[in-house]
Amino acid sequence: MNQSGTAILHHLGSVRVERAARAADPALAERVTRLKRYQQARFARTYADLLADPRYAGAARFFFDDLYGPGDFSQRDAQFARIVPALVRLFPSEVVGTVEALTALHALSEQLDSEMARHVDKLPVTASLYVAAWRRTGQPANRRRQIGLMLEVGHALDVYTHRPLLRHSLRAMRIPARAAGLSALQTFLESGFDTFRAMRGADQFLTQIAQREASVAASLFGVGSAPDPLGQLP
Repeated sequence: MNQSGTAILHHLGSVRVERAARAADPALAERVTRLKRYQQARFARTYADLLADPRYAGAARFFFDDLYGPGDFSQRDAQFARIVPALVRLFPSEVVGTVEALTALHALSEQLDSEMARHVDKLPVTASLYVAAWRRTGQPANRRRQIGLMLEVGHALDVYTHRPLLRHSLRAMRIPARAAGLSALQTFLESGFDTFRAMRGADQFLTQIAQREASVAASLFGVGSAPDPLGQLP
């Protein structure tokens, strides 16, 4: 297996470690779940305009639900792990690179969520508790990397929409994927492709995400006494 395949399996292994830690600590698992829900609500507020825009709504939901949301991705991750050798062998190197970026994003997000949850003193998660947990966790470099990986996956999906043969091949995989128990992975791939194709160009969408997430990070890491810096953001 090549370097990308090894990296994908490593990232998925990191996710399993986080899940195992939560399984052994139900209180931590509950805080992570509540934290993810709060973050999804923050996304809905920060990107209310994109979610309401017919052109961008599908891609925005895909980003905030399928790439980074409170859902249980264990089935999809297990399917990813099972097909890594075939993925590396059969797919173009740029597609493999996108899957590597996706799994790296997934692993990093899970690690940061676990660490933040350990700094959540009580439930429910409120704005002040969220800000405090973010600042105690810190790791600005990893926050920047998280945003960068999200944008990398988005740009790759946008490029692939200009390749009709890839979409045709993906459709042809539906029955074999279902027979092989890979339906969750198949649905994810088709959803990402279709939502980005429907957008007819993702540059403005991805620029908005880059700018707003950088603004969120700057506000949360900034020095100040405002109890809810998120409230100052779009």
